[in-house]
Amino acid sequence: MELEQLLARTLAFADDGEWEAAADLLRDHLDTLDEEPAVHCWLGVAERELGLEGIAYERFKRALSLDPEDPYVLAMAGSGIAAFDDPEAEAALRTAALTAPELPLARMLYGAYLAREGFPERAVEQLQAARALDSDDPQTAYELGVAHFFAGDLDAATDAVGDAVALDPTDAWHRVAFGLLLVEGERWEEAAGELAEGARLSPEDVEAQLTAALAAAGVGQLDTAYEMVERARVRSDEPDQALLLRVEDRIDGDAEEIRRFLVDEVASGALRVRMMERP
Repeated sequence: MELEQLLARTLAFADDGEWEAAADLLRDHLDTLDEEPAVHCWLGVAERELGLEGIAYERFKRALSLDPEDPYVLAMAGSGIAAFDDPEAEAALRTAALTAPELPLARMLYGAYLAREGFPERAVEQLQAARALDSDDPQTAYELGVAHFFAGDLDAATDAVGDAVALDPTDAWHRVAFGLLLVEGERWEEAAGELAEGARLSPEDVEAQLTAALAAAGVGQLDTAYEMVERARVRSDEPDQALLLRVEDRIDGDAEEIRRFLVDEVASGALRVRMMERP
């Protein structure tokens, strides 16, 4: 199979979420296309989607070792190894952004990297450029919010992540992050609604359920608070038990004390951790 045909079939599988089929197809052609960076890169993407992060990392490293010129490959492989704090990530991502400034993906992934590596102002520049190129991409809007957050601009961060939620209301991660930003801004009623919706979209996320419970209790929505606690109880395991018990002890208390506990003991730490998660 020719490379272009192989990649076209791979993209078709990816568009349908058939990552196992995509990975099998690419593995079947490794022997004949072992020197093609794009094959290793897309195989890394597929294996990462299948939860094989360590193997995916090796695929991305192999792709970069072949000195790719394709900015898609540089951007995706660079982002793939950035998740492992590999120092080679920066050069790959920077090269992709500089050689293809019209490519939104390259600008977005480089900006996302810069934001988490301590260069939020430079990240904002890259991400604003990416948004200008593709204003309808929710991930770019979200990453711009992350960059603003690390730059210390809470209002701009909230607006950008709110845009991401508007562009894709079904993304639970973005919605919970938006709710946490609203908590930071003490926009309690809005925060309670967004956190509850985010928790319902992500039932396996125990932290989201408990954060939503506190936010709801803090504005007097006790039925929602109890619902969220029960949802958390069903999914919780041993590491979650301490927070679950602390939340249970507080949701019947004074609303102001609940809000202070939410901010000081739960939301601020959870927000920073979530902001550090790489795309």
